[in-house]
Amino acid sequence: MHEELTPRQIVAELDKYIIGQTDAKKSVAIALRNRWRRMNAPEEMRDEIMPNNIVMIGPTGVGKTEIARRLARLAGAPFIKVEATKFTEVGYVGRDVDSIVRDLTDFAVGMIKEEQAEGVQERARQQAEERVLDVLIPPSESRKEKKAGSLLNGPGFVIRPQEEAEEPSSEEDLRERTRDRFRTMLREGKLAEREVEIDVASEGTPTLQMFGPMGLEEMGINIQEMFGNLGGGKKKKKRRMTVEEAVEALTVEEAQKLIDMDAVQKDAIERVQQAGIVFIDEIDKVAGGSRQAGGPDVSREGVQRDLLPIVEGSNVMTKYGMVKTDHILFIASGAFHVSKPSDLIPELQGRFPIRVELDNLTENDFYKILTIPQNALLKQYQALLASEGVEIEFTEDAVREVARIAAQVNEEVENIGARRLHTILTTLLEETLFEVPEQEQDDNVVVDEAYVRDRLQSVVENRDLSQYIL
Repeated sequence: MHEELTPRQIVAELDKYIIGQTDAKKSVAIALRNRWRRMNAPEEMRDEIMPNNIVMIGPTGVGKTEIARRLARLAGAPFIKVEATKFTEVGYVGRDVDSIVRDLTDFAVGMIKEEQAEGVQERARQQAEERVLDVLIPPSESRKEKKAGSLLNGPGFVIRPQEEAEEPSSEEDLRERTRDRFRTMLREGKLAEREVEIDVASEGTPTLQMFGPMGLEEMGINIQEMFGNLGGGKKKKKRRMTVEEAVEALTVEEAQKLIDMDAVQKDAIERVQQAGIVFIDEIDKVAGGSRQAGGPDVSREGVQRDLLPIVEGSNVMTKYGMVKTDHILFIASGAFHVSKPSDLIPELQGRFPIRVELDNLTENDFYKILTIPQNALLKQYQALLASEGVEIEFTEDAVREVARIAAQVNEEVENIGARRLHTILTTLLEETLFEVPEQEQDDNVVVDEAYVRDRLQSVVENRDLSQYIL
């Protein structure tokens, strides 16, 4: 976790990508900072400080998911986004809620493996180069024995013949000098395009997944590993590729060998337990009112009841070990168009004490969304057309007109928030994106207010048509 980020700084970082929604940003910023505060609290108090889970309430397209996603990146914490509608009550066919924690732990393991791989990258590349050199210049039998013996001193350390007490033979000395010369050429890139045939680990067997009242992890069985180990470990297969590609492929393989998986799994469980973040989207879809009974909705309340122990704090068995969920931060969100937060069962409402309502986006918000964020839509289209050698310029009046039309269509047709800008800009620039690759002239494209009106006004005014196009 980034210790240096105060709540105000977290909000400033979120402002770079999300327009408005100040209250929601403050709430998640405080929640994130509280994670660090808890870790620095007196040890006897740490287990007593529970996370304040958050429910974000607001229409689609106003930034709920983006806030959670950006927050996880700032925290450097294991993060997973799930859809509440994907889960079923235990006893029904489908995913059970415990799989949320198992998936979060898988993500944490992958995250820590990447971090460790970066730390051993140089050593892994050296070992990969040696493997490529073994193909280019097959080692002598005596060198193979010395290389095998050198493994006792740690992976990647090969005893050179000149380091031995005994005098090497002239043939072995010549082979070693040739190898050193090839090593220099390899690092200088002179052998990059030369083709070699190397043994690489084959892809693993597809993951086997079972849906039911009991997951594979709960039975203490890892089917994938069991089948994978029947042949005595990972199988090798020969592949022909350039030296440059071979070094890259073998570097990845060697890095995996250097990673301490026991330490990775231990760190992953600890990181999930202390800093994990789960974002549950569409929580309103499992909120059952009095009108919902029978049929496909019978498991909705059951999903909520299954979520209770996970959110409150329980133990979940994963293939890496037991994970405690007491201090995982849960952020739920929903539009609550046809239901309301009070339709959730009271016990679950109590597990989400912080409620934040996100505002509808205004015309001015749309203008800011188009221009201010680092990943603003207009900047994205400029980058896309720049790949064709074309510069596109949007005048101030054009941007204002696009924002006005987005607000108008949302109000008259259906409010889908900032996602409306995607459909409008796609319609606006359709001809440009289609014609640009075959245009010979390198003239810049200028989009002004007249162009926007010409392309969109007739669609906007025809409500029947705008329902399908915009």
